[in-house]
Amino acid sequence: MAKEKPLKEVIDKLLRAYGYQDQLDEIDLIKAYEDVVGKMFANHTKNIYFKNKTLYVHLDSAALKQEISYMKAPIILKLNQLIGRRIVEDIIIK
Repeated sequence: MAKEKPLKEVIDKLLRAYGYQDQLDEIDLIKAYEDVVGKMFANHTKNIYFKNKTLYVHLDSAALKQEISYMKAPIILKLNQLIGRRIVEDIIIK
């Protein structure tokens, strides 16, 4: 008899096999971003995307850019914890 696996595990393997995991990771990261940085930063974020293990964040406030640049390491840690694996290695703030 075949060993039963959780449905999430099977779906994750299927998505990776067909190359969709990166797109799903980007969606999950964008959703988690507001929870991690808070409403104020999220409201001033004009564009956000994920590529090559780097999260690119475009803010409309120079003061907030400076402030968030000091919090990069904790943000990366929290995002990776929320996603459940290490997918973000750097954040580029523009």
